[in-house]
Amino acid sequence: MSRVMRLEEVADYLRVHPSTIYRLLKKQQIPAFKVGSDWRFNLESIDRWRANAERGEPAPEAAVTTGRDSIQGL
Repeated sequence: MSRVMRLEEVADYLRVHPSTIYRLLKKQQIPAFKVGSDWRFNLESIDRWRANAERGEPAPEAAVTTGRDSIQGL
């Protein structure tokens, strides 16, 4: 089972300020999904995203989903 983190947890995990996460979300540069009005982050997706960034690979479009898209597959 994969771990899902809240915005504050992913900011701590990445050692950045929460405003940095919000900025990445706004630019759709970090994989995330919404549960209601709250952002959630799959730890495995964050680790892949970070590994790609560390290798200097261009990030594929981050899977930022909102509304009905965020609950598909549940």
